[in-house]
Amino acid sequence: MNTRAKRLALPLGGALLATAVVGASLATTAEAKPGRKTVSLASAKSAQSVAKFWTPARLKAAQHYTEDSDASGRFKTSRKAGADGSPGLIAPDAGNRSAGRSKNVNLPTTVGRVFFAVGGQLYYCSASAIESKYANLVATAGHCVYDTDRNQAVDNFVFVPGYHEGKANWGIYVGAKFHTHYDFANFEDYDRDYAFVNVYNGVKPGRRHWEDAGRLSDQVGGQGFAWNQPVGKNVYLFGYPTASHPDGDRPYSGETMKYCYGKTYPGPAVPKYKVDEGVAVKCAFTPGSSGGPFIQQYSSNKRVGYINGVVSLALDTDANNRYDRISSPYFDGETAAIYRYASNLWTGKLPWVR
Repeated sequence: MNTRAKRLALPLGGALLATAVVGASLATTAEAKPGRKTVSLASAKSAQSVAKFWTPARLKAAQHYTEDSDASGRFKTSRKAGADGSPGLIAPDAGNRSAGRSKNVNLPTTVGRVFFAVGGQLYYCSASAIESKYANLVATAGHCVYDTDRNQAVDNFVFVPGYHEGKANWGIYVGAKFHTHYDFANFEDYDRDYAFVNVYNGVKPGRRHWEDAGRLSDQVGGQGFAWNQPVGKNVYLFGYPTASHPDGDRPYSGETMKYCYGKTYPGPAVPKYKVDEGVAVKCAFTPGSSGGPFIQQYSSNKRVGYINGVVSLALDTDANNRYDRISSPYFDGETAAIYRYASNLWTGKLPWVR
């Protein structure tokens, strides 16, 4: 019996309250009780050393994180992921700035890179700011915050929204704590490869002291959140693909944001990562894009929509040494409950910042 089935057999928890949304209303829904794992990243005091750690030179030196981020082979189709309650939407917080354009699509400032260290090596993944009560939440892949080989959090975790060619125009946001699913942290189940990270107010280096860059979503906006949605919806994928394809071709630099567009479908089952109920999109993103958002109903004018997944694995499904699919966990009521918990936690301004 797979871990998802075990979870769904648990007693149902309380109902979600109805919430105002853009273009739709949030239905009251019952959720399966989630197995949430919360892990601290940095205290308000230690956040100063984390911010200082990420000098411009180290931001440039970081490499895309390839650990447990791809697979090749001819895979069976996974079971169609099923909703465990009514579909729901949380409205986005529209930003007022653009991260540039790419083929006539306005790129969202909410999307950027997360930087971290594992075993002394410097890495990055992709991520996005997401709507929350205190404007302090980031959505990314679970494997970009939790090292399953060492069974511990990554080190020196920060988020840089709107990252572009080494620049952190909207500041650096140090991670305070992250929340992921018990099945990912304990069983390395990539059907739950997602995480929500609370960050402190952003910081920018000044001439004599660190300056407060404000709350994350106040600066760049926050994407909405969607769960228990039907498979088969069109989504945009945003991120920073960097690695070469298995054949050695490297079409992306990783220094600028890229996007894909396509329709979700029941994705490949990948036994190596215990994926048997994931969703996927036809997309040639390579590793480096891990953690980037799947966004449905994306408005190019407002640069926001609803996050309904995160980039988990880059897949070569026909064994021709070219990545052709991107997978994501299916966001259900358990995901919503973990998101809801994270979205109501306060972090605030760092005490050593002026």
